[in-house]
Amino acid sequence: MRVGIGYDVHKFVNERKLILGGVHIPYEKGLLGHSDADVLIHAIMDSILGAAALGDIGKHFPDTKEEYKGIDSLKLLKEVNKLVKGKNFKIVNIDSIIIAQSPKMAPYIETMIENISNALEIHKDQINIKATTEEGLGFTGRKEGIAAQSICMIMR
Repeated sequence: MRVGIGYDVHKFVNERKLILGGVHIPYEKGLLGHSDADVLIHAIMDSILGAAALGDIGKHFPDTKEEYKGIDSLKLLKEVNKLVKGKNFKIVNIDSIIIAQSPKMAPYIETMIENISNALEIHKDQINIKATTEEGLGFTGRKEGIAAQSICMIMR
């Protein structure tokens, strides 16, 4: 068994869609990033890559490459799945948390889990996603951005 952790953060900006877990969430702002800025998927990818000792998403999908500009992060997650399977690993489970003062995440979490399950070709029961606020503290509490953390266990 091997374990990896992932963390990502993106700041809010105007005129971008808010995408989390592959779900478009209606909100007045979106997240700034080279790709679709899906902070949850980015944290999950880093936790998987870390568990397999394969570096991080910046190594595999650098923001200096035009081919990744605006890309759907679920496509990148599928590529991470191929990399991990290529090393004869399988995902045991993923536990993630979205840290955001707003918007509320509860209505979207089941669809996020379905999207991630499909991309990774694992059962929904192997994925857990939670959301929390920081009670108005810090950059997420001030609604300046969203952060996400993830931990993943893999095995050969």
